[in-house]
Amino acid sequence: NETDENIELRVGISPVSTEGALNNLITETKGKSFDEIKQESQENWNIVLSKIKVKSKDESKLRSFYSALYHSYLQPNNYSDVDGKYRGMDKKIYQTKNFTNYTVFSLWDTYRTWHPLMTILEPELCNNFVNVFLDMYDKGGLLPVWELAANETFCMSGYHSVSVIADAYAKGINDFDQEKALEAMINSAMQNKFGLSAYRKYGHITGDKEHESISKTLEYAYDDWCIAQMAKDMGKEDIYKEFIKRAQFYKNIFDPSTGFMRPKLNGSWLTPFDPTRVDWHFTEANSWHYSFYVPHDVSGFIKLHGGKDKLESKIDEMFTTKDKISGRDMKDITGLIGQYAQGNEPSHHIAYLYNYVESPWKTQQRVRQIMDNLYSDKPDGRAGNEDCGQMSAWLVMSAMGFYPVTPGSTDYIIGTPWFDETTISLNNGNVFTVTARNVSAKNFYIQSAKLNGKDYNKSYIKHEDIINGGNLEFIMGDKPNKSWGIGDGNYPISEITDELIVISPVFSSNDSRFIDEITVEISTLTNNAEVYYTVDGSTPDNNSIKYSAPIKIDRTTEINAVAYHKDYGYSYAVTANYYKLDFNKSINILSKN
Repeated sequence: NETDENIELRVGISPVSTEGALNNLITETKGKSFDEIKQESQENWNIVLSKIKVKSKDESKLRSFYSALYHSYLQPNNYSDVDGKYRGMDKKIYQTKNFTNYTVFSLWDTYRTWHPLMTILEPELCNNFVNVFLDMYDKGGLLPVWELAANETFCMSGYHSVSVIADAYAKGINDFDQEKALEAMINSAMQNKFGLSAYRKYGHITGDKEHESISKTLEYAYDDWCIAQMAKDMGKEDIYKEFIKRAQFYKNIFDPSTGFMRPKLNGSWLTPFDPTRVDWHFTEANSWHYSFYVPHDVSGFIKLHGGKDKLESKIDEMFTTKDKISGRDMKDITGLIGQYAQGNEPSHHIAYLYNYVESPWKTQQRVRQIMDNLYSDKPDGRAGNEDCGQMSAWLVMSAMGFYPVTPGSTDYIIGTPWFDETTISLNNGNVFTVTARNVSAKNFYIQSAKLNGKDYNKSYIKHEDIINGGNLEFIMGDKPNKSWGIGDGNYPISEITDELIVISPVFSSNDSRFIDEITVEISTLTNNAEVYYTVDGSTPDNNSIKYSAPIKIDRTTEINAVAYHKDYGYSYAVTANYYKLDFNKSINILSKN
């Protein structure tokens, strides 16, 4: 244009119709100039970003934090028209009644930190999300896995809307049909796809039954714990018992000889095994990244490792190892400290696990290292991609000084506050303030703490303590206080004590072929358990052949084995097939050409 005149263009969008788009445009912008709409938008953003006010002399940290808080509010997105019409999962048009419809639920990412953050900042919105999930269940037959524009993409693993519902419910955000919610949660867990049928049949997913077997087993087990907790609170004892058993299926893929979650093939551990290798047994990860994913039963996980000291050493090794990532080139695995990968979600809780083994000072050191080195106010100031707010939500939570290791629990695990003062204005009118005296780049170790003026020695804080308002005050220093946050009652505990399962036995080799003869060993990982097996295709019990010595096989054989404990009953059965190769064969070529 020769006159360089300004042209104002207004665009309306709608998930429903062109008429809806026009109505949205008119309703939202009629009578307003561009500058007025811009000013209104800035005011609305300032209201949202003012929910958390932080104080620091370091302007780059302020920019980094508020960029993270801004990113945290970019998704999910309102997916309905101004008149309440929306497109359901069945692609039909509906009118909203008791909720506002939303889209872009990147749940594999966001259930970990983003959704728990919203239980603090936006509880009413969290309640709305659950009602959206239940509407998707009504119209699509399934709670969302990774929903986009009223379509289920089935991208990523797990059924983590279960976690979002259970976390909201545990925190008193429950203005939804709770019976239907539990029904929908169970429906997700009883599907026969993505390895779930094998998961239920074998007590874990084997690598020869489904890809990403380790990741799926671990994520399903956590989700099942969420179902168990909600069922228990609702008085559904039978459902609780079923799912608290399933929540322990992680035990069937833990290899105590290596300290890793290890894939299984033909009833045996995958051999050779390299924990740095990114391959089809994991979701965007390797065994290092997933081997610490038991947020719902850290006490049971500690026992598998042989004690707190051994688990602590394993976490140390993850951060300090010089071993490099191997296997597939996975661009999501970035922001490395040793094998720890801040740039992808499976690692996000690991630094906080030190609190559970009574070394919270190590959590403080690693969390500060991650915040300082892997977040900035630069254009590339995030390790990895944003993942619909999860990457930024990690910083928002961690900078406030606490983190939700186990959504579905009301505990937040204390790390180290990033700012001199953080003030959270809650929707109920209360204010919660975190004060960090003497905090600096060097003074990131907690020396002592007070909650509402009283000495506070716990390395975790309850959701209700935050929602009720008050002040959490820390005195910071440059050396760790190794006596703070330890001792009975002072460190966080997540544990399963009911319906304990017997760990499935393991065969000695996943090499299923032999020429003359093969010797097979079967071991049990549950103390004082016995192994029984059959070779006739039947399911063994304690009346079957008792395993007492290695088994020699000289013909094609299927072996079924169980572990049995007099107090806990039977493990899930494990099957191994061994095939004798016959080289005494000849080929007769009948073709004349």
